[in-house]
Order: sequence, then structure tokens, then C-alpha cells
Amino acid sequence: MLASLALSLALLGSVVAEPITRRACGSVLSQETVAAMEKHFQENKVNSASEADDRFIDINVYFHVISENSTAAGGNIPDSQIDEQIYVLNEDYAPLGVNWTLADIDRTVNADWYNHADPDSPQQTAMKKTLRKGGAGDLNVYTAGRITAGGQSLLGYATFPVDYAGSPQDDGVVILGASLPGGSAAPYNLGRTLTHEAGHWVGLYHTFQNGCAAPGDSVDDTPYEASAAYGCPTGRDSCPASGVDPIC
Repeated sequence: MLASLALSLALLGSVVAEPITRRACGSVLSQETVAAMEKHFQENKVNSASEADDRFIDINVYFHVISENSTAAGGNIPDSQIDEQIYVLNEDYAPLGVNWTLADIDRTVNADWYNHADPDSPQQTAMKKTLRKGGAGDLNVYTAGRITAGGQSLLGYATFPVDYAGSPQDDGVVILGASLPGGSAAPYNLGRTLTHEAGHWVGLYHTFQNGCAAPGDSVDDTPYEASAAYGCPTGRDSCPASGVDPIC
């Protein structure tokens, strides 16, 4: 059932840029990780379409607001924006029978975490170890003010289902707080960054996985795509044999 949500990961092109700095998703997979993910998928996949269609999934969301100080400008996101973010998440996933329920919000003032919650950083490790709640089926979302990797600015990153067994405390999604609905990262403040990263968290690849080569992203709802798109280049067709890229 979640397979058709791969279309949401095509939103990379429409949410991962900003006027000054090109931003990207930090969820990057090695070939070893892809192999482990494929094995995990085969071991846990739903065996029939009818079984998938009959399933309704409800996922608790724990929202951890990390800020530099207690002000909105310093990252202290108000409840109203978080409520709107959950609304967007449910709007995007509702056609698939997936519901996201806001279970709790906590707030932490920590300038180091706020500015350095980069993938694999000691700051994000300490942040998650301290704050994570729930079990394997619960989504933990951490907001940050600055996320980078390899000198590139990021909108967010996520762990994948296969990662949980080996590192349960690392499980979850880190996103730029300004990407929430009404945030300061306009025009990339519509809440779709979390839609995108939550897709990874449930096991979806980017739509440009494997480029123009089979099996692409292993979901047949979108054409193959050679590489990530930035902005919204209407009509882009990077893999001509399969159709126009799913960029917006």
C-alpha cells in the first residue's frame, strides 16, 4: 500500500531548493544499505494486494522542537505550525490509508543541537539518545535550524526501516524547522519536507534511485528519473523511454 507513495518523493525537486542555497535531502544510500533494504522488504512485504488494500495504518508522531533560544526566530516553533504540519502529512498520506497522530510535543533549548544536527554528527546522536520516544512504529521528528553534509545545505534526512534493529535510538527524521507550513524557508515552507522524509522512514527510495536503469525506485507509479531535479522544471524528461520526470 505504501508503494504508491513514491510519488511524494518526487517532491524533492519542488522542496529542496531555496533562492540562495540549493538544498537537498540527506538520505543517501550505499549499495550495501540498498541490499539490506531489499532483503528486509522481501522478509516483511505484504503478500497480496487485497491484504494491503484492507490495512489501515495509524502512526504516532513525537515532535521534538530544538531551538537556539526561546523565541520563534530562534527556532521555538509554535504548536499551531506543528498542527498544520500534521494536517499536511495526513492530507498527503490519506489516499493510502495512512494516518499520522500527534502524540506529544517537547521543546529543548540547545544551540549546539540546533545548529549542528547533521547526519552522523555527535550532536544528532546525543539529541536522539536524549529525546527519542516510543517504539519502532512511532515516528520521531526533530527540528533544527541548520543541517549540512559534505558542505551542502539540507532540508532533512531520515533513517530507513532496516536501520532500526541495529540502532533503534537513531531512528527518526530530522528536518529544517523553517520548512514547516508558514516557516521562513519560502517558497519551501509548505510542509512537504516531512512528507518526503517520512516516505524514506517507511522505506521508500527517491524516485531517481538507479537512474534510468531497472528497477528504478522499485515502484511502478512514476517514470524513471536520471537524477534529482531542483526547482520545478516542467517537462523534464531525463529518461525518455519511460515518460516525463515526476518533478512536481
